Amino acid sequence: MMTPDDTAAAPDQTSGPTDIRDGLVRSEAKRAAVWLGMASLIALAVYLAQPLIVIFGGIVFAAMIDGGQRLLARALPARLQLPRGVRIAIVLLAAVAFVVWLVMFAGNQIAAQATELPRLIATQAQRLGDLARAHGLLPKIIDMSGLETRIAGELAGGVGPLTRALGGLFGGFTTFFLIIVLGIYFAVEPDLYQRGLAWLLPTQTRNDWHGITHDMGRALRRLLFGRLIGMASEGAATWLLLSAWGVPMAALLGLLTGLLAFLPNIGAPISGGLMIMVGFSAGVNTGIYCIVVYAVVQIVDGNIVVPMVAKKTADLAPALVLGAQLIFGVLFGLLGLVLADPLVAMVKIALQRQASRNDSDRVDDAADAAGSGSPR
Repeated sequence: MMTPDDTAAAPDQTSGPTDIRDGLVRSEAKRAAVWLGMASLIALAVYLAQPLIVIFGGIVFAAMIDGGQRLLARALPARLQLPRGVRIAIVLLAAVAFVVWLVMFAGNQIAAQATELPRLIATQAQRLGDLARAHGLLPKIIDMSGLETRIAGELAGGVGPLTRALGGLFGGFTTFFLIIVLGIYFAVEPDLYQRGLAWLLPTQTRNDWHGITHDMGRALRRLLFGRLIGMASEGAATWLLLSAWGVPMAALLGLLTGLLAFLPNIGAPISGGLMIMVGFSAGVNTGIYCIVVYAVVQIVDGNIVVPMVAKKTADLAPALVLGAQLIFGVLFGLLGLVLADPLVAMVKIALQRQASRNDSDRVDDAADAAGSGSPR
């Protein structure tokens, strides 16, 4: 017999208005909740696309730092091995020292050349336009009426674009600073963030998560190392070859070639076009020499440097990378253009890992089916 006190203390087992007694309805409700949750996560990812691409930029920068400290650990003998934090500090100090050297020793020359480059390009573009008009490729329409009024209107209307440009410049500096800070945090304690994300996943998938992140990290480090090797080789070769002929702005063109080499498929034509325009401004022979320099540098980089690096990195189809650059460039601007290549490499590794896991599960299922069907 239960006393009244025991009855009051016992949990209430009566059905509530939100209880679903039908098992089928309850199962379908759970399934619908899962789909609604997935749709909400996708909508949230779209809404937070800009912060997510900045976080991925921090991961890419962290991979560069981690690759540098791993390379330093391999270069040091066993008796002189340093802790991981010290190696990271050395890599960061070396990067800061390089930037300071570039600003102090090469900054004046490059800055002077940079101020001259837009005028030179405008002059060459005007010459090309005049040549095209002379051959009937462009219409010869010059309307001088109301020129002063149009110029005044352009100057007045240029205040808004100038303000937006300054805002975009400060926003770019802020994004760059956030990427650096995030990259340092990720590089100092990568296991902390990896374990934190693994904790959010189901227990049976955590081993696969650790394996995927390991493969992604290794491929990302090698991919970025290859990019840095290509940037250094193209920039130095361009600078030396142009300086040997006495091409104007050789240092600036070498620097731009090295920086734009980080963008596969897109950076090389841009740097080559600038180089050729500067070359023809100094004469036909210099312009032809710049064409030869561009071809030689790209042939050597494309047939020697890139294949050596591509053997140890994620082999990406050029059309796939170019398509990703177009899409992410439209969505996220310059940052998306820069990070398109690493992002495509990470997605490819994740898909390859999932495909290999599916093949392994299929083989296991076939083995189990063969074992259960064998006679005893």
